[in-house]
Amino acid sequence: MRIARYRIVAALRERGQQVRAEWVERELPELVDSDQHAGLLATLRLDPADLVATRSW
Repeated sequence: MRIARYRIVAALRERGQQVRAEWVERELPELVDSDQHAGLLATLRLDPADLVATRSW
């Protein structure tokens, strides 16, 4: 699954982790592959399911 980088950044900023959010903005692509970056997401304690955009029709 692909996750928009801005969602990861927003989640980190909500927690007050500004330095990590800035690093993510510099180092990760605009769309983050949750399988490829599973270790990083786990280290950041982020659940990919919580970061995926949900559509309301």
